[in-house]
Amino acid sequence: MTPSQPPPLAPTGLPPDLRIGLLGSYGGFNIGDEAILTSVLSCLRSHRPRARLVVFSRDAAHTRAHQPEADEVVDWENVPQRPVLDALGGLDLLVLGGGGILYDTEARRYLRLVRAAQVRGVRTFAYAVGAGPLRDAEDREAVRAVLPAMDDIVVRDEESRLVLEEVGIERDLTVTADPALLLPPEPFTEDMLRNEGLPTDVRLVGMSVREPGRAAEKLDEGDYHALLADVADFLVRRLDAHVVFVPMERHDVRHAHGVLSRMTAPDKGRILHNAYSPGQILGFMNHLDLVVGMRLHFLIFAALSGLPVLPLPYSGKVFDFARRIGAPALVGVAREQAGLLLAEVDRLWDEFPQRRDLLNDRIRQLRERSRETCVRCGVVIDALEAQRGDLTAVQGGLHLFGDALGAHEGSAGA
Repeated sequence: MTPSQPPPLAPTGLPPDLRIGLLGSYGGFNIGDEAILTSVLSCLRSHRPRARLVVFSRDAAHTRAHQPEADEVVDWENVPQRPVLDALGGLDLLVLGGGGILYDTEARRYLRLVRAAQVRGVRTFAYAVGAGPLRDAEDREAVRAVLPAMDDIVVRDEESRLVLEEVGIERDLTVTADPALLLPPEPFTEDMLRNEGLPTDVRLVGMSVREPGRAAEKLDEGDYHALLADVADFLVRRLDAHVVFVPMERHDVRHAHGVLSRMTAPDKGRILHNAYSPGQILGFMNHLDLVVGMRLHFLIFAALSGLPVLPLPYSGKVFDFARRIGAPALVGVAREQAGLLLAEVDRLWDEFPQRRDLLNDRIRQLRERSRETCVRCGVVIDALEAQRGDLTAVQGGLHLFGDALGAHEGSAGA
């Protein structure tokens, strides 16, 4: 069926269910991205229960096993492109994101598929995407070529809006908040704690580290490992606590070991080693007393759980989130900031009882902003449904006209 052809009528006389595709960094590589996918699927399912939800995944087997709301999963990396393009052409709407996917070397890959959908007549919607850094000429051109043709563009933070405007996007950009703010928690039991070798009768401090990479180009590995080891040792002494490193993707494990090896009290540190769903990691936060972290969604989960949060802003998206929740945030992650960082985490612990209401209020506001993305996506879906309803009415009229014409010709022949 080509985009110019009307949809076939279902046996009930209604048009078939909408087919809605989701494209992002999905497939189990990052817990934050999986939390986003869970939240976006939930939004779409609540708005159109009968819609067929098609996830374009970097690891289809993982998505099929862990995302029960997905009706269909399509591999799109390192596979022949014809089946991917055919799947795109069969959609009514392609949802891009959310999450940080519009950055150097990655933006062009995602936007190539968005453009392929657009030329096939498929509507497109940017769902609370993150943008930046965007310095590569090819990625910047892809952004300028594809985003203006989208039905609506929603970004998750102010930094992303500024990045896209600097690239040259002149249309309206709506700033909401990260979709993972709407993720529901799942139980993380004391038996699960014991299975991880964690004590249940002491304070636990959560810590998140990450690898240097395209999103954290200025990080010096040895420098920030040593800095975070200083912070971990301080928290062990200051709070009589154990430190738990929470890997948000598999590369984080090596860097957690790097920090742990530099601690003077490594016996008071543990790394979560089992695989957990995003909801379980969110549930794990209920066992913590304070968190210090680099990964954005680790910080989001902690803030959702009402914990004292000290973000370590290696990038603009983390600094933006820290600002929006009223949390303290240093500019950068460098060893020379050790004294300032230790003073900040000490102050955070002492002052959090006075800050708790502010944090909870900010999180309520951000969750409302996150719901706005779902509402805006729903507007596009409703418009599609109305358009298809009009086509159905036209088809029905033509069908009745054809029946009447056939009956007239039959009587004339008689």
